[in-house]
Amino acid sequence: MTDLGRFIVATLCGLALAGMVHIGAILAMPFFAEGDALSRLRATSASNNAELLDGTAAGWLPTPDPAVMVGACAYNLDEGPLRISARARGLFQSVSLHGRGSGVYYALTDRAAVRGALDLVIMTQRQLDLTQATEDEDEPSRDLRIVAPNRTGFVIVRVLAAFPSQRAAAIDAVRAVGCTTDPLPNES
Repeated sequence: MTDLGRFIVATLCGLALAGMVHIGAILAMPFFAEGDALSRLRATSASNNAELLDGTAAGWLPTPDPAVMVGACAYNLDEGPLRISARARGLFQSVSLHGRGSGVYYALTDRAAVRGALDLVIMTQRQLDLTQATEDEDEPSRDLRIVAPNRTGFVIVRVLAAFPSQRAAAIDAVRAVGCTTDPLPNES
């Protein structure tokens, strides 16, 4: 092989390696980011209800829709399964579940509500197995159980106020969404 051929091969190998390093760095950024949505939400949430996010003040949403009230709550499944409780109040409502670094893994709307109640439990596969092993077969659970792909994540609740007069009701609906940790049954 000539000197020019070796130079071209070395240059192409260097470019391929540089491209792989750059792509790897870009794909790894969400895992190393400290200001991601989950970290920011954990720093501000303290209650058992969804926290109303003011997209304009906090910079949470790039272009917030004034007709949509947004709330969120963070979870860590090491503490136990997370129960989301919402009541359908005649306004369009959506709930989306986000895993850390994995995006949306489940979403539903108020049309999934049973008798006006939307109750779901987010858990790990181990927690689901433990719950199913200890529950009474004669009284099946009415909860919608969702196995999360990650132990940490957050829930986003959106409520649409179709008219300006419904804004207060939409804010109340977001604040009324419960985000509580359920105790695990004993492993006996």
